[in-house]
Amino acid sequence: MSDGKTKRLRIAVQKKGRLNSTSMALFEKVGIKVQLSKSGLYCHAIDAPVDFLFVRDDDIPTLVNDGFCDMGVIGQNVLEEFCLSLDEENQANNIMIDKALGFGHCRLSIAMPNCKSYEGVSSLKGMKIATSYPALLSQFSQKNKLNLSILNISGSVEIAPNVGMADAICDLVSTGRTLEENNLKEVVQIMESQAVFIRNKHALPSSLEHFYTCLIDRINGVLQAKESKYVMFHAPKSSLDAISELLPGHEGQTIIPLSGVDDKVAVHIVTTEGVFWNTLELLKSAGASAILVLPIEKMLP
Repeated sequence: MSDGKTKRLRIAVQKKGRLNSTSMALFEKVGIKVQLSKSGLYCHAIDAPVDFLFVRDDDIPTLVNDGFCDMGVIGQNVLEEFCLSLDEENQANNIMIDKALGFGHCRLSIAMPNCKSYEGVSSLKGMKIATSYPALLSQFSQKNKLNLSILNISGSVEIAPNVGMADAICDLVSTGRTLEENNLKEVVQIMESQAVFIRNKHALPSSLEHFYTCLIDRINGVLQAKESKYVMFHAPKSSLDAISELLPGHEGQTIIPLSGVDDKVAVHIVTTEGVFWNTLELLKSAGASAILVLPIEKMLP
């Protein structure tokens, strides 16, 4: 855990895989520039009190829980599996979720061969299911009274039914392509998952706590900007109420007089609503003209 001597935050990030590049892109957007070490396992931020450790995703909750790292980026599925394991072993859980990050979306689902019929959850009763998430699958089995036989394997779960190791699998699904390639069909979803920013519950030194608060504010700003658009257009004053209903703003509209024009104004809006072509067409029908929709790179609430 960070201490008064180091005065730096340690953040654990997946070494490789779907969360690595997206996580580091997020930190770059909040102003943290990094300098990679020769080993590629350690990364020092140039202009912020932050060090990154690149490790296996399964190790991230352990590092944060034990206090070796202050924070980490991890999928909810991995975190939930780890927390259930802690409960089973009566070990302390020192992890708290600070922020859902809005990327790395997937789901943990049970899939079975296409040739087998599925008639509801009860039809899984007594099956042997291969998975890398035994605690989550066990919880699902107990909740639904399925008495599943769980085969815990660490990789290539999808081949288990084809080689006779199991009747079905429980694995992460994103696009479903891997299931199709192995003649499997998704039959029931256990949980939805996305990347989350976690931290150890113990207090940080005051200087680091202040930086961490700023870091979370910046992350919130980046995520909010990602979902927002800056919309500008001209509109008759008589149409402003109707236009407001079509495109509500984040903190209301900014109305700017137009030089030499008495019956029209310029309207600027930051909106989190979906700005689709039909939205623009409705705005135009309500009297708006010269409509511009711009992305937002950064914003602070």
